[in-house]
Amino acid sequence: MDFDFSDDQQALREAVHRWVDKAYDFERRKKIVAAGGFDRAAYGELAELGLAGLHVSDEHGGMGMGPVEAMVVMEELGQGIVLEPLAQTLICSAVLDAYAPDDVQAAWLPRIAGGDALVVLAHQERKARYRLDVCEAKASKAGAGYTVTALKNIVPAGDQADAFIVPAMLDGQLALFLVERSAQGVSTRGYLTQDEARAADVKLDNAPATLITTQGLEALTYAVDVGIACTCAEGVGVMERFLAMTVEYMNQRKQFGVPIATFQALRHRVADMKMQLELARSMSYYATLKLGAPEAERRQALSRAKVQLGQAMRFVSQQGVQLHGGIGVTDEYAGSHYFKKLTQLEMSFGDTLHHLGEVSARMQDTAGVFA
Repeated sequence: MDFDFSDDQQALREAVHRWVDKAYDFERRKKIVAAGGFDRAAYGELAELGLAGLHVSDEHGGMGMGPVEAMVVMEELGQGIVLEPLAQTLICSAVLDAYAPDDVQAAWLPRIAGGDALVVLAHQERKARYRLDVCEAKASKAGAGYTVTALKNIVPAGDQADAFIVPAMLDGQLALFLVERSAQGVSTRGYLTQDEARAADVKLDNAPATLITTQGLEALTYAVDVGIACTCAEGVGVMERFLAMTVEYMNQRKQFGVPIATFQALRHRVADMKMQLELARSMSYYATLKLGAPEAERRQALSRAKVQLGQAMRFVSQQGVQLHGGIGVTDEYAGSHYFKKLTQLEMSFGDTLHHLGEVSARMQDTAGVFA
């Protein structure tokens, strides 16, 4: 199998890398955190690069690219631990493109591609944990449209987004709806998450909503799988940069008159970090390439990838902090923020233990079929 990237994909990587390196340094990130964890101007710069339209077709003003390009972009954004939720844009545009009726696509996809509208997935509920088939949100018919009543938690940039994709129960089955933040009956409570990004609890009280699809569970599953693939790619980027920072620090930090990078025991730990990074990179590729597979195969592949990435992110982050010593947990040093980001990513879209259980359950189901 050919894992070489095309010239266009390499050019895309280089463009995003240049933006992260020159326009989104650690000092700018600190200012964004101090201002609330989200910067519309920074998100606009991502849109100007065409990244908001990555999964939007040419017909609606997007770039019409696929999962591999999204993986490339998310790796580079991970290197800069970028706070703005481009992954959410990729998730929502992919869902709208695959499931929304033509009029909804025409109304929203061009705005998403141009960066004029930030749409995020609002699916998490406290009682559901990571189960997608558990949903207390209710939808009902209201004249020619619908209304939704729900409380969704940890919605990325929830008090800054322009609209939400919301799963809710309609006539006994899960459906997906699009709800504008400015609509009557919508209220939000914003806060910073562990990785210093912006999130909010979103409350909907008979809020006007547009139906996206009645195939809600299928569409939501697809959305989460796209999110897992983005999370895996972002995690690879974060680990790659944190490993490089750790090696650089070890070459500078001296003990007994020599750099600690010369100590064989510490070199072995760095080698283990590198091995975990490369295992994670391979599984990220695997996850991305399986996004077009049938649902059962896709779900199994994405859970496997999330298990490997979760283990790798935990190992690399913890080893990196330990090799830094005390400076590794200080707020002034960038490394501690990479540690926080990896901790957050390990929990996103289902933690390692959850996906380990998912893999095990599917293997038992498969064994039962062939028994």
